[in-house]
Amino acid sequence: MSWKQSIKIIIAGREYPFKIVKEEQEERIRKAGRIIEDRLVEYKQRFSDRDMQDFLALEALRFAVKTIELEAKASSTEQADKLKQLDEQLNTFLNQYADC
Repeated sequence: MSWKQSIKIIIAGREYPFKIVKEEQEERIRKAGRIIEDRLVEYKQRFSDRDMQDFLALEALRFAVKTIELEAKASSTEQADKLKQLDEQLNTFLNQYADC
């Protein structure tokens, strides 16, 4: 029998239901909801002349930028790993010829 749970997250005064199929997802979703809600409160305090739609747009943009930065970092790490593998292969190849 598979594990499932329904939770509700409140963002900007609205309730959003989620169906959780893995236990570890629940804490991530709840944490993400808290982060968004905290940022919205911060935006409200800093920019009192704006409405909630502006705050949500700012937060969506912030998350998109963070995602792009993390993807670039992961890509750089993958490239570094590939370069390290090539370096090791080259060293192995050169060591074989140095022994001759």
